[in-house]
Amino acid sequence: MARNLGFLLLPALLLAASPLYAVQVDEILQDSALEARARAISSELRCMVCQNQSIDDSEAPLARDLRLLVRERLNAGDSDRQVIDFMVARYGEFVLLKPRLAWHTAILWAAPLLALLAGLAMVLVSMRNRSAAAPEAVPLTEAERRKLMAIGHSPASPHAGEASNTQGA
Repeated sequence: MARNLGFLLLPALLLAASPLYAVQVDEILQDSALEARARAISSELRCMVCQNQSIDDSEAPLARDLRLLVRERLNAGDSDRQVIDFMVARYGEFVLLKPRLAWHTAILWAAPLLALLAGLAMVLVSMRNRSAAAPEAVPLTEAERRKLMAIGHSPASPHAGEASNTQGA
């Protein structure tokens, strides 16, 4: 019984481990080279509905339309760059999952580094303020020394009397 269950679970696990694509059978191009290019382009384009998935992974109707448009442009003879440029011209830079490095997207690329540097600067300022705020040890006055001697503490070591008190107890 357990052996039969294992044979049934194996195909299910293999299906679960394989990547799932939303590309429908009727979308797939006959030319396998064009289809591979279409998949590569589709994996770089954002689904405008899902916003965190590529159009290759999304099952939204708009993603399907965009996948068909990519394949249509490839069938028309456009290069990969031309297809992507067409999509950006039509939908804006937001359609790209990885924004291009340009002046208007520089903040997107620089923000992680700037945040890291700002955090490091805050840590350094905090450490400097903490060390500056620590009071320096002021030597005892003669009156303070006498008080310590009267209660059984040595002026050199204020905790010396505690050790003698615990030994006598």
